[in-house]
Amino acid sequence: MIEAIVGIGVAVLATVGVVSVASVAIIRNLLYICEPNEVLVFSGRSEGGRPYRIVKGGRAVRTPLIEKVDRMDLTNMIIDVTVQGAYSKGGIPLTVQGVANLKIAGHQPLLDHAVERLLNKSREEIMRIAKDVLEGNLRGVLSQLTPEQVNEDKLAFAEKLLEEAEQDLSRLGLVLDTMKIQNVSDDRGYLDSIGRKSSAEIIRSARIAEAKAKARAIIQDAKNRQRARTKEIEAAEAVSVAEAERRIIDAQTRAHALVAEQEGRVNAEIAKAEGAILAEEARVEQVRRRLEADVIEPARAEMEAGIAAAHGKAAKILEQGRATVTVLEEMITVWKQAGPDAREIFLMQKLQPVLGSLIKTVDDVKIERVTMLPGTTASATGGTGAKSARLVEELKASVGVDVPALLQQLTQR
Repeated sequence: MIEAIVGIGVAVLATVGVVSVASVAIIRNLLYICEPNEVLVFSGRSEGGRPYRIVKGGRAVRTPLIEKVDRMDLTNMIIDVTVQGAYSKGGIPLTVQGVANLKIAGHQPLLDHAVERLLNKSREEIMRIAKDVLEGNLRGVLSQLTPEQVNEDKLAFAEKLLEEAEQDLSRLGLVLDTMKIQNVSDDRGYLDSIGRKSSAEIIRSARIAEAKAKARAIIQDAKNRQRARTKEIEAAEAVSVAEAERRIIDAQTRAHALVAEQEGRVNAEIAKAEGAILAEEARVEQVRRRLEADVIEPARAEMEAGIAAAHGKAAKILEQGRATVTVLEEMITVWKQAGPDAREIFLMQKLQPVLGSLIKTVDDVKIERVTMLPGTTASATGGTGAKSARLVEELKASVGVDVPALLQQLTQR
């Protein structure tokens, strides 16, 4: 409603066209703009059951003469927290130094707590109040932890301090963003002794770890060398196997080559032999043909000529035989016609030329009678009588004519 009144006033002034310096000053005093890092608290009029209203961001108009406006800074505040002689668990006094980052809460309901407790207080006062609260909480947390726990795990110590201080700060409307412990010390040297003990343990652990690391490194180096040697052996074995396989393949290749060469030679010899066989067959054929031309054909011709000659001779013989048969047939006919004297007549005809020849040999001899002398060894080879006797005997043996008997018959006749 107030904004509507102000708007009507501005519109009236704009319509009239008379803007005075006083009107601008009035508007500037009534219109408030809230920055992002702050809140405006309008006091003097109730709103939502509270005797003030809060504006966070944006702008707002103050009711003149009724409301009062206060600003609260929401930016971060850095506080150095130091506690000296704070007894830890076990009665060891400690000195702790830390840094806290906090601010006024910008959300409900913590913002109401801040307005009620910290409104119109300066940042220094707010920081002093927060520091006192944090130091009190720090002492309370130290009383629950041993020096070893505080010194060994500062992060856990800060987190526990945050948990402890959160409730107290939230009642004041403050929010603790971070709490870092920078240093923990004591005046009695307890932490130093712990440090020395820890250092000794750390050194011992470091030496043990170093020895173990060296041992692991030596073992790993031995394993690496073993693996490298194994790899070398495997590589050498692979090379040997490959070389052996190559040699086997080379030997097989050479064997195949030798076999192929020998097969080629054998095939060449076979081809040569086959060629020689063909040549010999051709030569045999040539010889056969030459023999046929030079021997067989002449022999065949000679055979055929011989056969023809034989046929001719046979024909002549046949003709002679036929003539002889004819003569014999005529002789038989004449023999039959001659009767009983045919034999003697025949013999006389045959004996006549023989006797003629015989008589020519003994022209000067007058035969009164023929006497057969017994043959002797001495007379068989010499003398005319022996020759005649031998002739008579040969005639009788060859022809079957007994010349003495025939002569005797002729004489008787």
